[in-house]
Amino acid sequence: MSAPADAEPTESDRRRWARYLVEERAEGLVYQKLADRRSGEEQQILQSLADAERRHEQHWLGLLGGEPARLPSAGVRSRMLGWMAGHFGWIFVLVLAQSAEARSPYDTELYATPAMRADEKIHYEVVRGLAARGRRRLSGSFRAAVFGANDGLVSNLALVLGIGATGVAPSFVLFSGIAGLFAGALSMGAGEFVSVRSQRELLASTEANESAAQSAGDLDIDENELALVYRARGMDQEEALVRSRRIIGAAQEGVRRSATGPIHAHAPSSDHELVGSDWTAAASSFLLFASGAIVPVLPWIFGLQGITAILVALLLVGVALLATGAAVGILSGGPPLRRALRQLAIGFGAAAITYALGLVFGVGAV
Repeated sequence: MSAPADAEPTESDRRRWARYLVEERAEGLVYQKLADRRSGEEQQILQSLADAERRHEQHWLGLLGGEPARLPSAGVRSRMLGWMAGHFGWIFVLVLAQSAEARSPYDTELYATPAMRADEKIHYEVVRGLAARGRRRLSGSFRAAVFGANDGLVSNLALVLGIGATGVAPSFVLFSGIAGLFAGALSMGAGEFVSVRSQRELLASTEANESAAQSAGDLDIDENELALVYRARGMDQEEALVRSRRIIGAAQEGVRRSATGPIHAHAPSSDHELVGSDWTAAASSFLLFASGAIVPVLPWIFGLQGITAILVALLLVGVALLATGAAVGILSGGPPLRRALRQLAIGFGAAAITYALGLVFGVGAV
């Protein structure tokens, strides 16, 4: 699909080209900012996307006969992405850019070249691939962050509402909320510490022991007991035999074993790096839970009480739940509103149950 060669562009055409021009510039700026913050292959891919947007920009400049005296402003989405590319994580921006690339106006544009239409479709797949790579990298830590903060929000909201519904003094509600914050945060931190420490100890117990290699020079190369070590680590019989004979032969010749590489099949250090630090994991869990658990207590900290404090707590926690739910939706590629409402319903549902229990077992009206 292309415009007739002798077609005379209208003023409407020129306005549309100008709008395409500013949008291509805005999108190119997003990819350029993201490329400047990355390195290696990801930087190269993002830089190529930025270069492609500049080629599209030059196409519209050519049709317009140069830089127009006046240009429209880029759309709100493009300007928002441009700002976010310099201030937010690159994965979050790519997820939003992915949805933008999915809607190309060039499919029905007579003055766009076939190459430009193809570029836009390829850009969508490239951005989707980068976003998926980022999601995989982020999934573990993001899951922990959302789980920790939401656990603090919901559990402490349920606690203060349940206590508040019994009609006790506001100071008791405040104390209960602070106690719940520290109890939950310490429990989360301790649990994470034990979990990560146990993983590291388990990895340490399965690491290769170098003592077998120290006796390699004295082994019988034909009987080859060293092969049993490799078979115990998962190698098949033939591969274990070849590898162990090479090690024994080098040892008997007085060659340093390091010249042939380590005898263990896998580098254990990478597993330890993947698991991470037990103290770091514990501190992160403590802070994430506490950051959520402090929100429901804020009304009582600032002196509110009774139904006013409860309504303000519900408002604050509701906003926080909607925000985290929407963030989960955006990063997972799902509908943000649905995820936000789901998060809100779960949190408020738990709080409603404990509030009802507080009313049942209460000592007076709130």
